[in-house]
Amino acid sequence: MTDQSPSADLELLALPTAPWTNVVVELVVAAEAPAVANHSVRSFLFARLLAAHRGMVAERDFDTKLLFASCVLHDIGLSERGNGDQRFEVDGADIAAEILSGHGLAAADVDAVWMAIALHTSPGIAERRGSLCDLTRNGIAMDGGLFPDAVSDAQAAVIHRAYPRLSLARTLVDVIVDQATARPNKAPICTIAGELVRERSTPPHITSLERMVNESRWGE
Repeated sequence: MTDQSPSADLELLALPTAPWTNVVVELVVAAEAPAVANHSVRSFLFARLLAAHRGMVAERDFDTKLLFASCVLHDIGLSERGNGDQRFEVDGADIAAEILSGHGLAAADVDAVWMAIALHTSPGIAERRGSLCDLTRNGIAMDGGLFPDAVSDAQAAVIHRAYPRLSLARTLVDVIVDQATARPNKAPICTIAGELVRERSTPPHITSLERMVNESRWGE
């Protein structure tokens, strides 16, 4: 049981409605590992909670639909469709731009989502490139246990019941490392992929990302 009402639960889990939003969710669910797809949706739900915690107002301080797009598509570069020759963040940003442009979004909006996805593993940069980049990066970080004051235990329980974690960290690292092992140019030095490959190849073969998530509020 949680201390939330059924209507509060529905509001918490509600996703934006637009001609393309259901298509995006269906694409991510079909293309990504279940753990990664669930993480992508949770990141949006957490980002929205973080915005509220900061006193930000939707459609005034950030665009909810663009935040949805950047969070839900942020790991599409880890799918077979998105597995190109660039860093997974950049491959994913390119695929997201292709999808959103195909659904008629304005070029400026597509570019904003592209930047939020491309920078989501870039601490100290994403936070300074506007609310969309900031909320995208930090909504993702909340799914790793950061910003605990922004979400109650009851809210977290509702979100995790709808979108279970399913060994997120191990799955995410497996996919990143597998891609980069097959195409080393996807893991240049000083990138998260490069660091994960290095850590996985060095005893005890567990990455700092896996340790962080395992020890976080949510665990795997």
